[in-house]
Amino acid sequence: MSLPLKGITILAVEHYGAGPFGTMHLADLGADVIKIENKSAGGDSARHVAPYLLGENDSQFFQSMNRNKRSITLDLKSDEGREIFCKLVKKADGVTSNLRGDQPEKLKLTYSDLSKFNKKIVCAHISAYGRSGPRVNWPGYDYLMQGETGFMYLTGEPEGPPTRMGLSIVDWTTGITNMLGLLSSILSARETGIGRDIDVSLFDTALFQTSYTSIWYLNEAHKTKRTPRSAHPVLVPSQLYKAKDGWLYVMAMTEKFWQIIIDLTGKHEISNNPKFSDFKSRLENRDELTGVLDEVFNEKTVSDWMEIFSGKIPIGPVYDLDKALDNPFVVQREMIQTFSHPHKKEIRTLSNPILVDGQRLPVKKAPLLGEHTEKILDELGYSEDEIEVFKKNKVV
Repeated sequence: MSLPLKGITILAVEHYGAGPFGTMHLADLGADVIKIENKSAGGDSARHVAPYLLGENDSQFFQSMNRNKRSITLDLKSDEGREIFCKLVKKADGVTSNLRGDQPEKLKLTYSDLSKFNKKIVCAHISAYGRSGPRVNWPGYDYLMQGETGFMYLTGEPEGPPTRMGLSIVDWTTGITNMLGLLSSILSARETGIGRDIDVSLFDTALFQTSYTSIWYLNEAHKTKRTPRSAHPVLVPSQLYKAKDGWLYVMAMTEKFWQIIIDLTGKHEISNNPKFSDFKSRLENRDELTGVLDEVFNEKTVSDWMEIFSGKIPIGPVYDLDKALDNPFVVQREMIQTFSHPHKKEIRTLSNPILVDGQRLPVKKAPLLGEHTEKILDELGYSEDEIEVFKKNKVV
């Protein structure tokens, strides 16, 4: 397979979640993503996340976000380490980091620091709260952003406490947003010969995702509140309903879909009720309609309703994670791949959601700590003797 980012080189001073998740997409698409790791600290902190460790300095958590990359151990604070890094910059298209906001300048990872070695270099920075402003030196993580930007307040049942999403959605979207900024700037640099800095923060990305709820508030002072059954704030019915053996999520986002529900259930008396005749009336009487439709959906099982409605209205089963991954549709979509690992015969992982010419992107294991150090140094023209001196001096 010819991968679209082959020939692009990215240096990644990254750790844990947002940064590695973003660069994984570039590596999957063929970019040469080189992780710059601190050997004395055990490399990327994700290597040590339990419970499923894979020998020394590796874990399944790390493998989930770092496949298809290379790793070099490098002490960026030493003179020799800095020299090696700058040689890498000369041949790279981009440098990306996810660090506290004040760290890129201290580590000299900005465009003003690196452009002297490569005018076209793009420096993309992820931080918690940005590289400017009163929180520049604050640490921060996904869950904090979900709290401060309103995600938790909008999630969960109205009578319950604010609730975070089950996954680190802010990390993932920030990583992808950073890669969008990085790739678009690399395209520009190839045209103009001039790179730049790109800044993406967890806070800004989370806040931006409030989308239509924020524009409603900013212009109309409309305050979106939590709704029962994870319902859409204004369109009804679009929420969870109880079937005989589980939960369904039904999304009648148009009057056409609402009428199909009525026709296929045979419950025409519901639509004839003026309380449920249109979106406005259904919103005003949402709680009552929930009870009415619960009685309808409780007549059959989840699979029964899926067979009746599938392809006719937007509807889906609500699974726990094991059922979600064991779903036959996942296999049909070729969304699970396997790769070998020195400490586990076979590791199963999810495919990248991007298809290239109708094919899934290939997957190989994430690198061992410093696995490619000697190879990368050789590519830079260092001799075996020089490499041995670097090792002795703990530069690599």
